[in-house]
Amino acid sequence: MSRKKPARKLMAGPDRGKVAAGLKAQYEGGASIRSSAEATNRSYGGVHRLLATTGVTFHPRGGEMRK
Repeated sequence: MSRKKPARKLMAGPDRGKVAAGLKAQYEGGASIRSSAEATNRSYGGVHRLLATTGVTFHPRGGEMRK
């Protein structure tokens, strides 16, 4: 038996917009995609896709640049 969870489809309609707006607010407040994914029990890719639909500007990878 596989331990893999069945794939979930992303919700549609106004609920999707509400979830996406909440994730956008968290992300713009400094939360990472990974932490938001864990908090909402969603995949990293699903959260990234929802954020992309909101038009968010993604943080650069790897944290702050050294001076």
